[in-house]
Amino acid sequence: MKRVVILASGSGTLAQAIFDARNDQLIGADIVAVISDKPDAEVLHRAEAAQIESFVIPMLPERTEWDREIETLIAALKPDLVVSAGFMRLLSEKVVNRFKIINSHPSLLPLYPGAHAVRDALAAGARETGSTIHWVDAGLDTGQVIAQERLEILAEDTEESLHERIKILERGLIVATIAQLLSNLEKNNG
Repeated sequence: MKRVVILASGSGTLAQAIFDARNDQLIGADIVAVISDKPDAEVLHRAEAAQIESFVIPMLPERTEWDREIETLIAALKPDLVVSAGFMRLLSEKVVNRFKIINSHPSLLPLYPGAHAVRDALAAGARETGSTIHWVDAGLDTGQVIAQERLEILAEDTEESLHERIKILERGLIVATIAQLLSNLEKNNG
């Protein structure tokens, strides 16, 4: 079994898709923990319901101290893969260089990086957008792209409706990407 740690800050719909896939697409994954920076994040309730241990490390006034706490906790969990599933914090260069970390982003990177990708795509008049799974590096959504799935932007789309349609894509794409990455890790270590 390959050890997976999930980082999440919000409602946890991406994390839930990963939890739900443990019995079919992600049979080889042991989701050992969820780490959040928000003590009231819905993802923590989802983790509890899925019987997955969770940890909260709120942002600290001293950023380097927070970085150290995150790194220490991730290291203690000994993950083969870390999945950023709606984790709204940049990780330090030391953390991203030490662990294999992927992220899901609601655009076709390198287009529209950052927290407002859906709004930015609509404001730019884009005809399509989508979802990207990429390796996390020290930049803002600048890591190497692993997988992408495209989605047409409809004339009637609002920021909310488009984001909901992208989330459906993201859930499937992140599960498929994790399955592929874990399979590759298994082959390389087998």
